[in-house]
Amino acid sequence: MPELRDTYHAALQHGHVTPADEDLVVGVVRRPSYGIENHLDENVPELAPPEDLLSEFKTVADERDDLTHDEAWDRVDFGARYRDHLRTDSARTAMDDLLAELGSRDVWLVCYENTDNKRCHRTILRDVLRERHDR
Repeated sequence: MPELRDTYHAALQHGHVTPADEDLVVGVVRRPSYGIENHLDENVPELAPPEDLLSEFKTVADERDDLTHDEAWDRVDFGARYRDHLRTDSARTAMDDLLAELGSRDVWLVCYENTDNKRCHRTILRDVLRERHDR
């Protein structure tokens, strides 16, 4: 049975994770950089956090050296606001497309964050997709 999986760019780049050739590897980043596109079949910016949320998070994180990534995440209510974004028509359509692919092959969600060290929108997206898949 196909699975929904997730990983981060550096894990792909350094061979720590190797999706099968038939798997669909999908970036979920707003603006691809650092060569991530070399490891993706496609990028779906509609599933990345919205620009205003990313900008606010970056501003809070940059202005306060004493805040960790996760503390800045909490300060801007990142998780709830990203979940709201996933209710938009464009995000729902993009999720429907991924769920259709999941019917026949593994789908990998990819962004930049190593979730062993900090929170990431990718894990929220994975959970929402799993909820929608199980309905």
